Amino acid sequence: MPTLLLRPPDPAALLALAHGAGAGMRHAFMEALAGRLADRRIATLRYEFPYMQEGRRRPDPPKVAVAAVRDAVAEAAQHAGELPLFAGGKSFGGRMTSTAAAEAPLANVRGIVFFGFPLHPAGKPGTTRAKHLADVDVPMLFLQGTRDALADLDLLRPVCGGLGDRARLHIVNGADHGFHVLKRSGRTDDEVLDELADTAAAFMTSA
Repeated sequence: MPTLLLRPPDPAALLALAHGAGAGMRHAFMEALAGRLADRRIATLRYEFPYMQEGRRRPDPPKVAVAAVRDAVAEAAQHAGELPLFAGGKSFGGRMTSTAAAEAPLANVRGIVFFGFPLHPAGKPGTTRAKHLADVDVPMLFLQGTRDALADLDLLRPVCGGLGDRARLHIVNGADHGFHVLKRSGRTDDEVLDELADTAAAFMTSA
């Protein structure tokens, strides 16, 4: 499994970080996010699902993706040593991480970070994809944009509310599913990345 470890000089935690459905671990968003997390003393181990390694467009079925998550978390644990270990990812990567954790706990993982949980397909609102979250027994941080076409906040808020203290929902104003903002918002994509990194780092150093 291809992996990329970014470890700051004095890390406070390590995050096994999976990519989204349409782009791999070297995508600009993944690179920028890992760099900003490193600036906040969070090490990352980025990795790729088999379909991305093989150049296929269609994401792996859950069984294959879950196995990849477990392999990546096991490798991350070796790098983490005594550091607190977390897992998560962008969109599909985050959902497959929680799917794995719902089937059986991810060893040593203290929490899951979702950089845009894909609650439903665009234009097809629903909550079926969130049913497994009830079986996840570690804290979860949801980072969601207000313009995210894959997560109607009117549906996601009650989903998170139903998970009780295990779930924290952080709303990123003006951001879409890729965490881009419109120029007229008065914000920049760089500012959004800083917000994501600040919030995720705070979660991982306090969980």
